[in-house]
Amino acid sequence: MKTINFLLILMLIGMFSCTTPTKENETVAVSTGDIDRTILPIKEPTPPTFTELDVRNAKMPASFEVKAPDGAPNVILVLVDDLGFAGTSTFGGPVPTPTFDKIANEGLYYNNFHTTAVCSPTRAALKSGRNHHVNNMGSIIETGTGFPGNTGSIPQNVTPVAETLRLNGYSTAAFGKWHELAAWEANTSGPFDRWPTRQGFDKFYGFLGGETNQWAPFIYDGVHPVELPEDPDYHFMKDMTDQATAWMKYQKALTPDKPFFMYFAPGAVHAPHHVPQSYIDKWKGKFDGGWDAMREQILARQIEKGIVPQGTKLAPKPKAIQEWASLSADEKKLFTKQAEVFAAYVDMADYEIGRLLTAIDEIGQADNTMVIFVYGDNGTSAEGGTNGMYSEMTYFNGVAETVPDMLKKVNDWGGPHTYPHMAAGWAVMFDTPYKWTKQMGSDHGGTKVGMAVRWPKGIKAKGELRTQFTHVIDVAPTILEAIGLPEPTEVNGVVQHPMDGTSMLYTFNDQSAKERHTVQYFEMFGNRAIYKDGWYARTIHRAPWEKTPRRPLEEDIWELYEVANDFSLVNDISAEHPEKLKELQALFMSEAEKNHVLPIDDRVFERLIAENVGRPDIMQGRTSLTLAEGMTGMTENTFLSLKNKSSVITADIVVEEGASANGIIIAQGGRFGGWALYVQDGVPAYDYNFLGMERYTVRATEKLKPGKYTVKFDFAYDGGGLAKGGLGTFYINGKKAGEGRIDKTQPAIFSADETTDVGIDLATPVVETIGSENKSKFNGHIPKVVIELK
Repeated sequence: MKTINFLLILMLIGMFSCTTPTKENETVAVSTGDIDRTILPIKEPTPPTFTELDVRNAKMPASFEVKAPDGAPNVILVLVDDLGFAGTSTFGGPVPTPTFDKIANEGLYYNNFHTTAVCSPTRAALKSGRNHHVNNMGSIIETGTGFPGNTGSIPQNVTPVAETLRLNGYSTAAFGKWHELAAWEANTSGPFDRWPTRQGFDKFYGFLGGETNQWAPFIYDGVHPVELPEDPDYHFMKDMTDQATAWMKYQKALTPDKPFFMYFAPGAVHAPHHVPQSYIDKWKGKFDGGWDAMREQILARQIEKGIVPQGTKLAPKPKAIQEWASLSADEKKLFTKQAEVFAAYVDMADYEIGRLLTAIDEIGQADNTMVIFVYGDNGTSAEGGTNGMYSEMTYFNGVAETVPDMLKKVNDWGGPHTYPHMAAGWAVMFDTPYKWTKQMGSDHGGTKVGMAVRWPKGIKAKGELRTQFTHVIDVAPTILEAIGLPEPTEVNGVVQHPMDGTSMLYTFNDQSAKERHTVQYFEMFGNRAIYKDGWYARTIHRAPWEKTPRRPLEEDIWELYEVANDFSLVNDISAEHPEKLKELQALFMSEAEKNHVLPIDDRVFERLIAENVGRPDIMQGRTSLTLAEGMTGMTENTFLSLKNKSSVITADIVVEEGASANGIIIAQGGRFGGWALYVQDGVPAYDYNFLGMERYTVRATEKLKPGKYTVKFDFAYDGGGLAKGGLGTFYINGKKAGEGRIDKTQPAIFSADETTDVGIDLATPVVETIGSENKSKFNGHIPKVVIELK
């Protein structure tokens, strides 16, 4: 009661004796003309000092706040994964994409927009405006090396456009796939400088690696892992759309005059091709005609729509891609199901993006929101090889899957018990009219994708095609010019590398504008090319399904094309113009030197192992690791590698009174590859899950009663190369308690995002009978687990 009376007295004193704030207290916003925005962050002014004793006699200074330029648009940057030139119905593809069509019809669409040929490089280049090697992203982060241009570690002098906008008064958020964090930094110890929330984004909700299980993803909200909901219908694509829509509406509710920048990057349609059955059912029988006939149909539609010029020829398929007519009935059955699932995934992705864009209309922001819609971070993926695969992890471990084995799983294709990829013939089809696919940095099938821009307030044209050469590095400077912001020359005290890209704004309202981006190099795993003023020189060094390059780099055969007269790159004119070819080859070397492309590293699978290539590894030189319960979410690149080695796992555990011990002691990986030490019905056991294809179980002979135990599992590797087997032996409190053979092990990788967890198995289960998440939680205590290499 005394407290209430005291508050009333204070209120009365305020009513009768305090002066009200005046206009002198208003916020003074920093506008573009008031201050130099090329040096970020914009510094606060020095606060004044006062001589007045009584605040009533002092003039209150204006507060300081950096605001975006007047009328600055919201920006939504959408990036779909692994979908090539013919991936949308706008570009003649077989899957209707009404959301992309709507953006193209209400704005502009580009038929000469290029990316790099794989994920991480495109994403870093897209958001920074610099070439991928300048970002140290010569390849995906998991294959980084010790050489500049390929380290996988974004440098300080390529500040992304998100950070520039954030420091200029924008709210910023990223949803979905990241795949730009140096692999060894994805851990609870950091550093966190290259995590999304230190790369310009106030909000991040998504996954860090190159792919995730859409049914059971390993998701971060900021830097904190997200617990999966107990929802049998959960799918990450829907979840991320819900999160993005909620954030956008919330941001506008609180600060309606503050513009936002959103990066929306679904894992779709990268493998695994995970999609609800209701979508898959819609596509039954739609691909029975096969990829050869459908390529012809797509090209006809592209010509009719004006996407490609009259007379464009269909590039010949790679020799490794079978003629559809030559396939067996079983092959056709499997391959058509693969395409149906992939089409369903495209369908779902377009629908979910449509939900996001509908929300812009609902909050009345459509007129001044610039939507940049990039329908692919590279060409469609052919990493499924000639037959596809039920688990993409077999690709990274060099294990071939057979058609008969995959047919056993055909009815589950796309569901939680598969981790699938489609046959490469479909990738070539979705890249029509080109020959090659993702990874092929020297073919438009690997680097050219559909792109559209809608901005009603800034673009007068509707439904118009733009044909100027444009590149993913042009997006960031376009955003800055549209907003009216300068490119920063210094950020956080670091002088910036100038943007390599050219703003596309000049094309927005001038269909015939002269092309400004006139030179661009391409390089990925030794596949390389150079574009200049309509000429294109290239060399094919290695196909995605080939384990080794076709020839040494110095012996590569170069081709020459005049793209204005040869849209699909089918007429090699190098013999007719040898001097032009030499000129372009020299230009490539000049650009390569300038952009840290050299020395070129054409290795692929060898680069997955850090010790082979000299990239940082927080486990480098260590032979043991001590853990305890509660330590979860350890990514594969930040955990001690037990592959191709002998090892010992020693766990101190406590079995509670009145309980039969159950649950995971420690597990790495999941349903599609991994291992686990666990207790089931009181009996310790060890399972090795070989790619989800074969499982080996070693059980102890002793059942644990309540009490304290030291459980040791000793694995003696056979040796003699990679992926060999070995003998597993159990010891309980120092006494031998069982042994068994493990015939096969995985040589390179268990998963893109499954983790190592103590006391639980997050995401999908290594051991199906134990289960995952809360079902797998150990019902006792685990004071210590020691992992040792022998």
